[in-house]
Amino acid sequence: MARLVVLQHNQPSSSLLTSSLSDFNGIRLNYPVQIKRRVWQPKGALHITASSAKKILIMGGTRFIGVFLSRLLVKEGHQVTLFTRGKAPITQQLPGESDADYAEFSSKILHLKGDRRDFDFVKSSLAAEGFEVVYDINGREADEVEPILDALPKLEQFIYCSSAGVYLKSDILPHCETDAVDPKSRHKGKLETENLLQSRGVNWTSLRPVYIYGPLNYNPVEEWFFHRLKAGRPIPITSSGNQITQLGHVKDLATAFLLVLGNSKASQQVFNISGERYVTFDGLAKACAKHYFASIEKAKTLLGWKPEFGLVEGLKDSYDLDFGRGTFRKEADFSTDDMIILKDAPVLQTV
Repeated sequence: MARLVVLQHNQPSSSLLTSSLSDFNGIRLNYPVQIKRRVWQPKGALHITASSAKKILIMGGTRFIGVFLSRLLVKEGHQVTLFTRGKAPITQQLPGESDADYAEFSSKILHLKGDRRDFDFVKSSLAAEGFEVVYDINGREADEVEPILDALPKLEQFIYCSSAGVYLKSDILPHCETDAVDPKSRHKGKLETENLLQSRGVNWTSLRPVYIYGPLNYNPVEEWFFHRLKAGRPIPITSSGNQITQLGHVKDLATAFLLVLGNSKASQQVFNISGERYVTFDGLAKACAKHYFASIEKAKTLLGWKPEFGLVEGLKDSYDLDFGRGTFRKEADFSTDDMIILKDAPVLQTV
């Protein structure tokens, strides 16, 4: 049965949001046995250095993760080219970004227009450019990566955005990088890509984020809640609302992508990337039957990476720089909520 939770705050402001969203019950779970797992050291791992400027290609890069990653790379002095179909603006000014900073950034971004499924074009265009490093942010299938590797035989590093959704469901959590994977998961294409990279013998690194949130998020993760908070509506959830999940801020993920560049400890390695806390939504949860979460100890230990954003701080950052400014990806749709309200009004709860 669905429960309805009413938040007594109606019009969220920046200060109010911090208070209301503290209802996300953040808990830190310690798994000393998991942390002691032996880190796999691949044979023949390649070593490169990021001390000099690199010629970098980002597959994708015009929305969400790539928007923040490309800024970090440009700031580090790298030459950055975005490969996209050209349907969206190549750059966009971030909320709070000064005109001068945006002008400097956008003047340094290069663009290669094409469809990554046009494998012949990918091979010819990338071979002509001779990129040293590739960040693949939007790759979903292994066959999309093969032409890139064929075109760049001298590639120094291939950095891939995978997903923690590749793990085989288990009652033993959090998932660690050595855990069993599910070849039939909906992310199987990402798993097959990791296997391809390993088989080709290239210097690769794969990051497996959990649920990503933050400004410009095109998936309605936090936006779903913000719409209901702003409208002062009850939030429907399934079951008890005590399901455990985990979110990671997009800026922390971008920082992790930067840290693996030229890092010998990241050669032929997989890293889980997310926030440090696991949470129960209890009234603010995204309705779902089961969530997954993953240990980030390996990334913290080998890369020296640490999330900057706690959950409440990260949600406030997302609200202040996006939804709170009146921007969002999808209009609010409360039709399903209304059906639940009519059906389950007797179990309405107020917190």
